[in-house]
Amino acid sequence: MLAGKGFEKVYNVSGGIRAWQSQTAVGPQDLGIHLFSGGESPEEVLTVAYSLEEGLQDFYLSMADRAENEKIRSLFLKLSEIEVKHQTSIVRAYQDLGYPDMTQEAFSAMAGEKAMEGGLTTEEYLDLFAPDLGSSIDVVSLAMSIEAQALDLYQRVGEKVSSDQSRGIVMKIADEEKAHLASLGRLMDEI
Repeated sequence: MLAGKGFEKVYNVSGGIRAWQSQTAVGPQDLGIHLFSGGESPEEVLTVAYSLEEGLQDFYLSMADRAENEKIRSLFLKLSEIEVKHQTSIVRAYQDLGYPDMTQEAFSAMAGEKAMEGGLTTEEYLDLFAPDLGSSIDVVSLAMSIEAQALDLYQRVGEKVSSDQSRGIVMKIADEEKAHLASLGRLMDEI
């Protein structure tokens, strides 16, 4: 199943999930799904997705302020810059829907309330994962957990959305989250 979703390396854990000794996805299966009714237009899907990316950017910036050393602070700032790239991609997709004059600033104002990817608040993520904000490995692990939650959310929304065009947009965003997870994996390998 994972290989069919584009994951190149898939490992079978002997004993299944019960034998797994590391962290797993958290929260109820419908976590964050309340952000999407299923009847969203492509424009509405992009607006919600933008607010999620913006919320995660704000999270990383607030974590940079809490960082215990410059290396970790720089890491959080790098992660926040990646979210800006995601936001830019979403604005471009919106422009492609027939709104070529839409600016990132105008879109941000239109997107409204910011939410965190995956459906948890900043404090809920910190409480669940209790990362050591002085550890690069813990910071990247936290980012990977958040991105995995986001990927899961977009895949579930893709099954829920009724419009084919909206579904296509959601699945493209899910693919971008998958690519972001891969880049975080490379970053983890460097650490």
